[in-house]
Formats: sequence, C-alpha cells, structure tokens
Amino acid sequence: MRKEIAFTLIELLVVIAVMAILMAILLPALNRAREQGKRAVCMSNLKQLMLAWVLYADDHDQRIVNSCTVSGTGGHPPSEPCWLYFYNEPSEQTRIDGVRKGSLYPYVNDLKLYKCPTGIRGEVNTYGIVDAMNGEMAYQSVPKSVYLFRKTEIKRPGERFVFVDEGQTTTQSWTVPYAQERWWDPPPVRHGNGSNWGFADSHVEYWKWRDSRTTQLGKREGNWNNLVTVRGNEDLYRVQRSAWGTLGYEPNPSDL
Repeated sequence: MRKEIAFTLIELLVVIAVMAILMAILLPALNRAREQGKRAVCMSNLKQLMLAWVLYADDHDQRIVNSCTVSGTGGHPPSEPCWLYFYNEPSEQTRIDGVRKGSLYPYVNDLKLYKCPTGIRGEVNTYGIVDAMNGEMAYQSVPKSVYLFRKTEIKRPGERFVFVDEGQTTTQSWTVPYAQERWWDPPPVRHGNGSNWGFADSHVEYWKWRDSRTTQLGKREGNWNNLVTVRGNEDLYRVQRSAWGTLGYEPNPSDL
C-alpha cells in the first residue's frame, strides 16, 4: 500500500507560530512605511497651498489672503474674501462649494490637495492658516502691529509658518496665544507624534513634538475648552515663536 505524506499537527502549529512571528515583525515596519507615504503626500499638498498663498499675494500687491473661513469674522470686513469658506453642515457638497468659493481655489483647483490622506472621513479640508497671517483679530489681546497683512512685512520667512495640517476646518484661523503660556487650538498630532507645517518662504517641514504633554493634549478626546496652560513646554514656545515671530510674554527662566 502507498503511504501518503502529510504534516503532523505539531508541524502545522510550528508553521503557524513562525508566520505569526514574521507578521508581528513586519507589520510595524509596513505601518511606518504607510505613514511616511501619507506624510509625504501631505507635505506635497502643503507645498502647493503655500505656492498658491505666495501667488495670491503677488497678484494683490503683496496683500496676504484673509485667513478666516467665515466672511466678516475675526475683525475682517464682510467684503474681504476668505481663503476658503467653511459651512458647518452635513452636506459634503456644501463644504466642497465653500472650498471652490475661496480666494486660493483659482490657484489650487484640485480638491484632493486640500485634504491630508489621514484626514477625517467626510472632511473636505484639513489645513488651516495661523492667526498672525491676516487671521483672527477679535478675541486675543494681541497688538495689531504683530499681525502681518502684507508678504513684504514678513521678516525671516523661513522661520514663520503659514499653514498647518490641523485635521479639520474651523471657523477662524488656527490659534495659538501670543501673550499667554497656553494652547488655544489643540496642538495637531496628524502624523505620528507631530504634524506638517508650511512656511512663508514656501518650504514645508514635519515637526515631531518633543514634550509628551503636547502629544497627550493633541490626542485628548472630548470637549476642548481652549486656553490650556502648560508650563515649560518647549513645543509651545517653538510654535508661538514661529507663529508670531516672538513670545508676547516672558517665560519663567526655570521653564526654559
């Protein structure tokens, strides 16, 4: 009689165990590679938006585009157009129309470039512009002289960011306080433990947070009550300096 060859139960279990070990080793590497790919696409999107921002200023006598997303808000006259328009409605088409009505759409007319690959499902835009760049001027005790309204006013443009991948559209520009040692909008945690930023000279950088408290705040769920005080936070100081050009307060020397 012919003897059939087959795996024993122990051999099958060994093969399964080896495959499980290989998957446990490879999956983290695959996830990192996937995230790096998404980060690269996001940086490319921001690069296009930054070029559009620069072209808009060049076409409007160096005037910076209004960084708010609702007409007549943040200290801006109703007649001043926004870079895009945010409609807090469930209709995705309505939000798409808001992007198309924006001042930067003639320069970036591909909707895919307004959303990071890691964006929230159903969201049309994930990027925001910071307050200092002709943004929200109504609720912070910030001297008007600190705000920038013309591209030619920007000193050291390679150190001043404009766009941030914040994850969702808000009714104003992205806010970090000038004269307070606090966060206002959550620190964005969009790619790993950090986010991408577009700078006024059109280059884009990925910033990884150095303080674990920043990451914890950015990932915190539930209601965000604004103005979260965090003493001695290197990430906060770095963001405030890049947003406003300087700190509007004197940190405690022991915090530096």
